Amino acid sequence: MKKDIILAGVGGQGILTIAAILGNAAISRGWYLKQAEVHGMSQRGGDVQSHLRLSEKPIWSDLIPFGQADMILSVEPMEALRYLPYLADDGWIISNKTPFKNIPNYPDVDAIYKEVTDYKKHVLIDGDAIAKEINSPRSMNVVILGAAIDKIGFSQQEIEDAIRTTFAGKGDKIVNANLLALQAGIQAK
Repeated sequence: MKKDIILAGVGGQGILTIAAILGNAAISRGWYLKQAEVHGMSQRGGDVQSHLRLSEKPIWSDLIPFGQADMILSVEPMEALRYLPYLADDGWIISNKTPFKNIPNYPDVDAIYKEVTDYKKHVLIDGDAIAKEINSPRSMNVVILGAAIDKIGFSQQEIEDAIRTTFAGKGDKIVNANLLALQAGIQAK
């Protein structure tokens, strides 16, 4: 099995944390992984993307070719659309609904939603609202990961273990908040 995932968002939204969680899950399985990151002025709200390639077999390139991504996992709806050329014909778009309006001419939000929902295989949820409901607004990225979990190929237990590994140094409170966010994302679809 292999999974090629484009992670997309805006600086500070937790894209690299999602990559770390999925990477830890892959390593625990004994899988190979390659990751390439692009930070576009991330400290100023610029776009951030990561190519994440996970496989049982060796991976030779860290970049996903156009038309080959199994999934675009995005924490910002417009950023999901930016990477559509990478998505395979049968790929999934999993995206947060809440826009991060960091430019004065941000496109019409309803038009963005329509473009996402025009794809047969999509999940569009309000990860920000869900994270706030569980009193963990900084865990929106893990809510979105939860919404994608059944399409990624890891069990809930594997991702929970990876969350524990990823956040172990931050204490039980942070670990538990992220576990709760994962569950909220799973239930949100």
